[in-house]
Amino acid sequence: MMDSEAHDKRPPMLTSSNQDLSPHIAHVGEIKHYFCGCCAAFNNVAITYPVQKILFRQQLYGIKTRDAVLQLRRDGFRNLYRGILPPLLQKTTTLALMFGLYEDLSRLLRKHVSSAPEFATTSVAAVLAGTTEAILTPLERVQTLLQDHKHHDKFTNTYQAFRALRCHGIAEYYRGLVPILFRNGFSNVLFFGLRGPIKEHLPTATTYSEHLVNDFICGGLLGAMLGFLSFPINVVKARIQSQIGGPFQSLPKVFKTIWLERDRKLINLFRGAHLNYHRSLISWGIINATYEFLLKIV
Repeated sequence: MMDSEAHDKRPPMLTSSNQDLSPHIAHVGEIKHYFCGCCAAFNNVAITYPVQKILFRQQLYGIKTRDAVLQLRRDGFRNLYRGILPPLLQKTTTLALMFGLYEDLSRLLRKHVSSAPEFATTSVAAVLAGTTEAILTPLERVQTLLQDHKHHDKFTNTYQAFRALRCHGIAEYYRGLVPILFRNGFSNVLFFGLRGPIKEHLPTATTYSEHLVNDFICGGLLGAMLGFLSFPINVVKARIQSQIGGPFQSLPKVFKTIWLERDRKLINLFRGAHLNYHRSLISWGIINATYEFLLKIV
């Protein structure tokens, strides 16, 4: 009789235990995409920052790759990773938001707008995630200033750069916001919309290593394509954000200035695009492969 009573009491205890654990399990599932995005970004920035710095010099000054490399050599190894803190903070946070918010918003939209086409809900989720990422524009703004050798004598670290902008008001931190919003929305829609279809056309993966290779190829191809298509936007953004103080110029006006400076030749506007293509190929390959790998083990 006692054994029977004890047996009858066990199921409620187990049920209660499961109920206590389920919110924690759900919570882990909710933050997983944010965590994996953050780690993927850290891995990428640490590996590719020197290449990004060469590319930035080309975008800002329209110089050849060799000249940009010579500039970095003259700056010395001490300055090679100068300015890495803002992109490290920015990329880890923005990619956490990009992947995490996209998953959360897609799920939310599918739940409440179930009649809408899948492409529509994922596109809206991608644009909203990209818009939220733009909150961190000040980090990208400061990174631009620290990478520009014209400002080397004005400040030596991230804190000084942030402090230098403070006297110009909060809007100064968000100089270049419009091209960033346009770039983020455009890139996110294509990235999340094409990532699945591209992977489906790759050879079927049966092992972790094969999945890793496929994810690297998928992310790399998308990153290279999007990096090339959005290159002129980043050229304009770099020019806008290299300015401290003064009037805020519109995107079309700055684009026209750069267009005239570069002899109205499209090839000059894309100077550095080949390096950006290879950097994006590697960067987004690393990001996508790291992200997908971590999703499987976290």
